[in-house]
Amino acid sequence: MTVYRWIKKYVALMEKYLEQIEPQVSNTWRADELYFKVQGNMKYLYALMDDQTRFWIAKEVADKKYTTDVAPLFREGKKLAGKAPSTLITDGAFNFHSAFEKAYYRENKALAIRHVRHIHMKGDKNNNRMERFNGELRDREKVTRSLNKSDTPILAGMQIFHNYVRPHMALEGKTPSEAAGIKVEGENKWLTLIQNASKRKN
Repeated sequence: MTVYRWIKKYVALMEKYLEQIEPQVSNTWRADELYFKVQGNMKYLYALMDDQTRFWIAKEVADKKYTTDVAPLFREGKKLAGKAPSTLITDGAFNFHSAFEKAYYRENKALAIRHVRHIHMKGDKNNNRMERFNGELRDREKVTRSLNKSDTPILAGMQIFHNYVRPHMALEGKTPSEAAGIKVEGENKWLTLIQNASKRKN
């Protein structure tokens, strides 16, 4: 519990600091869902990721797979990135399309945003990048075995780790944040983020 309290404290500190920094993401985003357990009960983690930089833009935890309103996920992404995508790639689930129409209604009407659905595992219309991303989260979930609550700071910590700490082979050793124009100095990026967040708070 002592370790968990430290995680809770510092993740909250870093989150508040990082939400003020706008990543330079591309105009193509991907969304998908991943099931995981919270106190033994099945939940779904919806994630929104930039196609080019692999930056994990936003997340939402839900009880159901096909009927959850994920418009807040898309709105959160637009708020963080400072824009809506020109192309959104998802599977064929109806809740993705209804959320797309609600969250990006004005942009879609003015800019004709494209929503690519019914994707396949092979060919140019696939979601393989999201599947690899899901595998990364699944590996981490196996270590924790189960989460204690849906709004656990562990998930936010995983998002920070993915974006700012973990280098990606597909990005030639860069982190998604570096690919998105946000560089974290130092060998211990966790320490740098905490120090920067503490300075901003003070």
